[in-house]
Amino acid sequence: MKRLFSATILSIILLVTINVYGQVTFAVDGFSTDFSGKIYISDTSQVFSKGWVEILDKKTKKQLIRVNSDELTFELHNGKLLANIKQSPYGEQSSIIYQDFNFDGKYDFAIMDGQNSCYHGPSYQVYLATANGFKLSADFTRLAQEYCGMFDADTKTKQITTMTKSGCCWHQYSLFIVQDNKPKAIKITEDDETNIPYSIYSEENWNGKKMVRYSKKNIDLTQEGVKPILTFTVDKNGKQIALFNLNNRTLNYAVISKENTVEFSYPITIVYQNPDFTFNSERNVLTFKNKNATYTIIEQDKNVTLQTNINGKAYTWVGNAQTKKGALHQLLTTRLDNVVIN
Repeated sequence: MKRLFSATILSIILLVTINVYGQVTFAVDGFSTDFSGKIYISDTSQVFSKGWVEILDKKTKKQLIRVNSDELTFELHNGKLLANIKQSPYGEQSSIIYQDFNFDGKYDFAIMDGQNSCYHGPSYQVYLATANGFKLSADFTRLAQEYCGMFDADTKTKQITTMTKSGCCWHQYSLFIVQDNKPKAIKITEDDETNIPYSIYSEENWNGKKMVRYSKKNIDLTQEGVKPILTFTVDKNGKQIALFNLNNRTLNYAVISKENTVEFSYPITIVYQNPDFTFNSERNVLTFKNKNATYTIIEQDKNVTLQTNINGKAYTWVGNAQTKKGALHQLLTTRLDNVVIN
């Protein structure tokens, strides 16, 4: 009889274990004297699992917020889940973040709803504290969905910062203030290095009426894949003219200021197209056209001249012989897709 009872109990235990395998509800406490949290993970054996996050009133035990998710993730600290861990932008971020996001002196909630931010990163629903409880804010939630992970809110400066990116070579950083209980962008900066050897830095700043954009384009002729063909400085204005081979595929032209800012580049975009340039090897003359302008580079021994004809008006820039490096005849050594040789 005892053996039968023991076997029955064992069977029930095994059945229950199988049915609830990997399902865990974690209690989250210590972040508030008024509220506590619960996080349900349906399968702890998976990196991302279905589940939900709840916020409860400690006194009434009433559920105040519940967010369901198809992809929750978690990290244990001495066997417990903790709130308010936020290692921006790629580190650990808690499912519950309790902080004053709109700088009104009241703490708000950000509740993880999945991995919807950049590169499958954590995303949040943001609930602001009001006189009538916590209310979902679409504007603050957007900041926790469309960028990389949870945003940073600095209660000292009363400013919010976000970051997003695309691959290795494009990053955007945004700065917000809170106006009319909504985040308002006052500065957006971008670093774009997707078009080697060019890098573009741009800023948008709020001037009190509108966002004003400023940008500058720089160049690095020492990058891998970039081979200068001919460079020289113009006597008249100190600008540098650069002809360079990119990846042994295309010829490119750039006018560079004293501050290393690219004032003009050709082709306008880095694409493989044919033809853009015509090289007369007998006369040692390179010609290309852009809209209503024709550019001609003439090299004679150590002397080099740039002639530009724009809508019938001619301009001549004489290169400084001492700054001249390289030579047009190097165009004969490598066949480039966008150069026609006569």
